[in-house]
Amino acid sequence: MTPNFIFDAHLDLSMNAQEYNRDLRWTQERLRRRELGMTDHPFRSRGTVCFPEMRRGRVGLCVATQIARSVDYFSRMPGWSSPEQAWAHTQGQLAWYREMEAAGELVQIRRRSELDAHLERWKSPAENQAIGYILSLEGADSIVSLKHLERAYGDGLRAVGPVHYGPGIHGMGTDAEGPLTPRGRELLKEMQRLGIILDVTHLCDESFWDALKHFEGPVWASHSNCRSLANWNRQFSDDQLRELLARGAVIGMALDAIMMVHGWAHHRSRPQDFQLRLERICDHIDHICQLAGHARAVGLGTDLDGGFGTEQMPMDVDSIADLLRLGDLLAARGYSAADIDGICWGNFVGFLRRHWRD
Repeated sequence: MTPNFIFDAHLDLSMNAQEYNRDLRWTQERLRRRELGMTDHPFRSRGTVCFPEMRRGRVGLCVATQIARSVDYFSRMPGWSSPEQAWAHTQGQLAWYREMEAAGELVQIRRRSELDAHLERWKSPAENQAIGYILSLEGADSIVSLKHLERAYGDGLRAVGPVHYGPGIHGMGTDAEGPLTPRGRELLKEMQRLGIILDVTHLCDESFWDALKHFEGPVWASHSNCRSLANWNRQFSDDQLRELLARGAVIGMALDAIMMVHGWAHHRSRPQDFQLRLERICDHIDHICQLAGHARAVGLGTDLDGGFGTEQMPMDVDSIADLLRLGDLLAARGYSAADIDGICWGNFVGFLRRHWRD
C-alpha cells in the first residue's frame, strides 16, 4: 500500500538553505553535484530533502523549523553569544520561508481552516503544488523576552521545543541534566496562554518531567524514538512514552541512525555495520503502538538532513521520497489502511484539528 499523502513533523528546511547554502528548489542530483569535493561537513553530497523530492514522495505538509542556539562565554558548544544574536538569526530563517512563499514553493499553515484547505488541494495537486509548512522553533534560546514569543506567534510560530542539545536558557537538553530554569517555566506559561504546542523533543529527563508538570496545553514529540530500542537519553523511556500517551501526544519517528539502533558511535559507525534499513523504524512504531494499544499516537518526524545525510540513515533511504515505502512495510506487519494513513499523516493532522483554536 502506497500512502497518498505524508506529513513530516520535523524538517530543518531553513537551516539547510541558510547555513548549508542549499537551494531546495533544485533537484537532488543538482544539489549533490554542487557539493562534490566539499569537506566542511561529512554530509556534503549526501542530502535527501529538496522540494522536488518532497513532491515526488507526496510530502505535502511538514513542520519546518527555526533554530539558533545561544551559549555562554565558556561553552564549547557552537552557538551565538547572545539571545539577541540568536533571535536575529531566526529572523533571517523566517525571511527565507517568506521568500519561498512568494516563489510559490511553500505555503504557511497557521490555523485549522488553512490546514483543511491545504489538504483538499493536495487530493489532486497541481504541478509544483506548494508544500505546506507549520513553523516550529527548535530550542528557545532565541526568545529574548515573552514579547518576542508573542511576536513570533503573530508570525505563525505554532510549536516550540524549549531546549536543544546541552544546557539552555530555559532548561536542560540532550546530554545535559537538570530541571527547567525559572525562565523556562515562564516560557511555558506564555506558550499555554497563546496556544503554542510544547514539543518535548530534546528535553533531558528531569526537564521533561518538570515541563509536563508546569504545562497544561497541547504536547507532542516531533522527532523522538524509543530508548528501549536505541539506548541514549535522546530517546524516550517507556515511562515517558506512557506519560505522553496519557497526555494525548503524537510522537514522530526519526530516521537518524543514532536514534534507531543500540550502540551507534557518532562519526564512526556506518549503516552497513548494523545492516540498518527502513524496516527498523517499524520496530519503533510497533513499540509505541503496543504501549498505546492502538496506532493513533505515532507519526513521522524524520529529521532528514538535520545535520546528517545518507551516511547516518538507513541504507535503503536515498531520498525523502522513500518514505512512501513505509506503507508496504507496515501493511506486511498487519497494519490496516486506516492505521497506515494515520501514521503517515492523519494522526498529526488529527492532533492539530483537536487543538488549534480556529
